[in-house]
Amino acid sequence: MNKKIKLQDLGSKDYKETWDYQEELFKDIVDLKIKNRREELELETPNYLLFVEHPHVYTLGKSGDFENLLLNEKQLEAKGATFYKINRGGDITYHGPGQIVGYPILDLENFFTDIHKYLRFLEESIILTLDEYGLKSGRSEGETGVWLDVGTPFARKICAMGVRASRWVTMHGFALNVNVDLGYFDNIIPCGIRGKGVTSLNVELGVEKVDENEVKTKILKHLSRLLEAEIL
Repeated sequence: MNKKIKLQDLGSKDYKETWDYQEELFKDIVDLKIKNRREELELETPNYLLFVEHPHVYTLGKSGDFENLLLNEKQLEAKGATFYKINRGGDITYHGPGQIVGYPILDLENFFTDIHKYLRFLEESIILTLDEYGLKSGRSEGETGVWLDVGTPFARKICAMGVRASRWVTMHGFALNVNVDLGYFDNIIPCGIRGKGVTSLNVELGVEKVDENEVKTKILKHLSRLLEAEIL
């Protein structure tokens, strides 16, 4: 089992270009697994973690409701945003500047074959990271992602999650709001959930800007420990 994960920080990159790149890495791993089984080989499968920041974009998961996007094509264009319907789980979400997006492309057979455990570990890596900033966060029953003030009228989501897995290979991942313009969330019903807010780390800390590289370092520390992996 290969417990090494290759980290690639893509900087700011177009959503579609990044999605295509994810698909390429995903397919290479799946193809290698098929080859191993067909030819009775034991070739090591790689694992990747992509960090990226996207220009303004809204994405709708395969089970999502298009009506949760509150803009038409012209309004999207006016806001400098794009829209994609994609093959991850979950409903609609926003990606944009000031948000840390993480796409783990892992062969879970290198770690454990439990997609729910994997999702909980992604959430836990964010929960532990926020804890280092003095923020108590958690899960909201029946809803993915990481929330603040769960179970109160002030519940608000700070990190969205949605993944796809096939043959135990994952893609897509999490989006943590760090220094995000929250006004862009007013154009959707985030994750299809009405009556709950969205927040960003800088807002919660009452500062203008949080060091995003510092946040990434903390996420990597917790994720590597949870997965018992070496992130290179």
